[in-house]
Amino acid sequence: MEFLVGGVAASAASVFTNPLEVVKTRLQLQGELKTRGNYAVVYRNVFHAFVAIGRVDGVFALQKGLVPAIWYQFIMNGARLGAYQWMVNRRLLTNADGMLSFPRCIAGGALAGSVGAFIASPTYMVKTQLQAMAAKEIAVGYQHTHKGMADALTHIYTTCGVRGLWRGVSGAVSRVMVGSAAQLSTFSSVKQYIIKLQIFRPDSYMVAFVASMFSGVTTVMFMTPFDVVSTRLYNQGTDARGKGLNYRGLFDCFVKIFRKEGVVGFYKGWEANLFRVGPHTVLSLIFWDELQKFATRNKQKQ
Repeated sequence: MEFLVGGVAASAASVFTNPLEVVKTRLQLQGELKTRGNYAVVYRNVFHAFVAIGRVDGVFALQKGLVPAIWYQFIMNGARLGAYQWMVNRRLLTNADGMLSFPRCIAGGALAGSVGAFIASPTYMVKTQLQAMAAKEIAVGYQHTHKGMADALTHIYTTCGVRGLWRGVSGAVSRVMVGSAAQLSTFSSVKQYIIKLQIFRPDSYMVAFVASMFSGVTTVMFMTPFDVVSTRLYNQGTDARGKGLNYRGLFDCFVKIFRKEGVVGFYKGWEANLFRVGPHTVLSLIFWDELQKFATRNKQKQ
């Protein structure tokens, strides 16, 4: 039940936040491996990106990659939130006093996140590649030619084999490990603190809302550099042997971005990431919290 609740909660949230994911992906690919001032600025900021995509590619283009995005959220967060809740239910993250331990929550969140990211990696790759596809005048990064999720998975498997479906997984695992550790540890700890202060009723959705707001900001701060690297690894083109054209792996990607784009390169699209992760964290964690309450009430009635 924990795994189903986590997957449904995150999938529901992704429907609302996917347009921000599209914008974030484009901003992260803009000026790839180029020094500032040596590339055309197609998207000036988050709001300009929304307008440019809607004007050139059409309003529906803001929902590009929605199908793999939903599958990714369901698989990844089903495993991530489910595994984390499983650990909470079995008191693996509590200290001797029965309270949640912040270091244990970090470790539990990182472990749960890495499992989810690995399993769902192919869907995140397809989502990224579909979201990057654009009309020539607003195109940034490598342009794939997939017709949809099924076509993309078939093409990747045909040209690169099973291994190709997990190309870039090192970036995804690092991204979700860091993001999950920051998100879940902050959410659990702040939620526990709010309940202790008795600001709201323990069963009020406001408890999860406030805790998720803190969690969203913390997640963006720590996860964005890994998010940029993950996007670059997933979207790069491949040679005849299925090897990436720009990056050999996680470390190579970090080094090349730093050398060409500097520290600022790791925070490209951070505004879109904040606008996306904030609402997505709030929505998914509130859905998760409320669905858990619903499942608990049903168990008690039986």
